[in-house]
Amino acid sequence: MHELGLMTGVMDAAVEAAREAGATRLLGVRVSIGEATEAVEDALVFAFEALAEADPFTQGATLDLTMIRPRSVCLECGHEFEHDLYNRFCPVCDSFATELLAGRELQIDSIEVDLPEN
Repeated sequence: MHELGLMTGVMDAAVEAAREAGATRLLGVRVSIGEATEAVEDALVFAFEALAEADPFTQGATLDLTMIRPRSVCLECGHEFEHDLYNRFCPVCDSFATELLAGRELQIDSIEVDLPEN
């Protein structure tokens, strides 16, 4: 289950950023991940929730997850198109000479934290 490894990295990075900002708690994380990573959305959510509950600093934190569909460009005709994981043939010229543009990313878009009152 590589989803646990992915979410461990996300959680570690979010906690580090929150602590560097002087936060008292991590409240939420917004993440974008490409479908071509083959990560299962439900497993990502489950892994995040399990990790969040294990630490008082992150307990109750929420995950806002956006799955990004694969998108490629045809190297023959230049057409850009979305596709599933297995069919990367150009829908215009039927070429398999394509390059993946999106769908393999994993990024933290934002985090929400609780800051101490001054």
